[in-house]
Amino acid sequence: YTIVRFKMLKEECLNLVVNGIKTAISKGACGNLTEADIPSFNVEVPKNRDFGDFAINISGLCRYSRKNPFETAKSIVKYIDFESEIDSDEKDLEKFSLKIVGGYINFKVKQSSMTEVLNGVVEEILSKKTDFGKNDAGKGEKVILEYVSANPTGPFHIGHGRWAAVGSALANVMKFSGYDVFQEYYVNDAGNQMNKLGKSLYIRVMRELGADIDFPQDEEEAKNYYTGDYLIDCAKKFVKEYKDICDKMIAENKSEADSATHEILKGFAKRDMLAKQKALLEKFETHFDNFYSETSLHERGDVQKCLDELQRLGKLYEKDGAVWFKSSDYGDDEDRVIKKQDGAYTYLTADIAYHYDKLKRGFTRLINIWGADHHGYIPRMRASIEALGYNPDSLTVLLGQLVNLSIKGEQVRMGKRTKMVTLDELIDEVGVDATRFWMIMRDINNTLEFDVELAKSQTDENPVFYCQYAHARACSVIRNAINERHDVANNKTIPAMFTKEELDEYFNNLKKDDLSALWKSEDESEEIKILIEKLNEYKTVVVNAATNYTPYLLTKYLRELAATFHKFYAAVRVLTDDKDNSKAKLALIQATIYVTKSVLTLIGATAPERM
Repeated sequence: YTIVRFKMLKEECLNLVVNGIKTAISKGACGNLTEADIPSFNVEVPKNRDFGDFAINISGLCRYSRKNPFETAKSIVKYIDFESEIDSDEKDLEKFSLKIVGGYINFKVKQSSMTEVLNGVVEEILSKKTDFGKNDAGKGEKVILEYVSANPTGPFHIGHGRWAAVGSALANVMKFSGYDVFQEYYVNDAGNQMNKLGKSLYIRVMRELGADIDFPQDEEEAKNYYTGDYLIDCAKKFVKEYKDICDKMIAENKSEADSATHEILKGFAKRDMLAKQKALLEKFETHFDNFYSETSLHERGDVQKCLDELQRLGKLYEKDGAVWFKSSDYGDDEDRVIKKQDGAYTYLTADIAYHYDKLKRGFTRLINIWGADHHGYIPRMRASIEALGYNPDSLTVLLGQLVNLSIKGEQVRMGKRTKMVTLDELIDEVGVDATRFWMIMRDINNTLEFDVELAKSQTDENPVFYCQYAHARACSVIRNAINERHDVANNKTIPAMFTKEELDEYFNNLKKDDLSALWKSEDESEEIKILIEKLNEYKTVVVNAATNYTPYLLTKYLRELAATFHKFYAAVRVLTDDKDNSKAKLALIQATIYVTKSVLTLIGATAPERM
């Protein structure tokens, strides 16, 4: 209802301008402009609210009128509301007051017309609470959102944290907007990296057992191992759980494990690393519906079945002893090898089979979050989807740019162990809420500058603190209304203005007509109006964030809402001697709490009531 009413007001402004132009044309006041030349105008909302509520730029008509923008606008305003032809840059109408600024015709909605709409916004929020803004833009479409999907070979780096925060926030806002979202983590547990993991754990276990063994000193040879200290803890666990195998290993004292022991080491390391990754993801408010093993694709024979289907469809051919996929037929730069001369599959082969499996599971929208270095991979995946008979547009890949971490002004290079670089360490340093907020607050297409000291600070310059403090401050106003307060100046106790039950009853049964007292003070009405309009914006923001896969819009909006509320708090006295006025303002405060909490929940952060 409230969105419709706002649209109606905007359309009225547009109709007034268009009809004014038509009348000006009939009066010969617009040069050689004809009705056929009237363009489509955009009704804007001025950033500076002193200019009005809506604005229409008519500068494009100057080439017909042969006048400057101001004079052109003036000739149109003269004929808006034909019964009151006034040659002026201002005009007063029933619902609006008009004023020309440059080439803009600005409309300020009169209080009587606007308050009904604004009161309706507050009524709707108190009725729907944190469900305000929930919508059906997705119409139940089945979406599989795959993200993070790291190798189970070590701790998450900072980039993984960005994909986790963005992906989970995107899932939240898409569900909020009516999509049926399934979150999946593709476990890359096949391939040579797992052999490297098993070899690396062997060395760590042997060192735990006292053997004189170490990783290769040669830089090239060392690339075949994971030399990080994180495997020490894994080795200690292995020694405790596999005493007999450890006795055998130390007795043989080989530089490498035999094949059977290697498989045991590899499996143990994978399970341990994956368990740690899962635990961290849960701690980081990132909840997957499924962890899909790449190995399972091979074990079920799904990779070969996918190749058989491509072969049946005539999309494969042999050349130089390898099997090639005709990806160039579908927009890729060149054809791709999917089975090498030695019979081994390429990385692409399993990925094609995995996406084929997603489609066979009934998902109609496939969203992947990948690192920016995978951009060249997208045409290959689209080609495979189309070759298998599906719509290539069902695949959307979001490419995430890097995170630049700085501590006390010093840039931290990824991969250096002398500084904090793992996601776990970052979360321990700044907290889950701050890490998530910072990771989400920039478009994933842009490099993120993460200032650790600022993220830890409790100042207005720290965006997450600023936004959470808005929620806590709003909660404190409600508390002050239902609790005794101490008047420091007069050293006396002021009794509670309302009981909790009284306010709850008012909030739960509020009708917009109950809010007439909200507008008693002209000095305060503008800040009240701006806050309500900002709350109402949330509906549009969640739809845009969900349909355009841009969860950063949530943090952008929350920062704007927090700024609007803090300004309102400074300008408007909520608890006054007028109980009806105070009660109406408290309803607006409660509406702010609901919307603020809703946004914080969608981005996976807490909404503290005290700070």
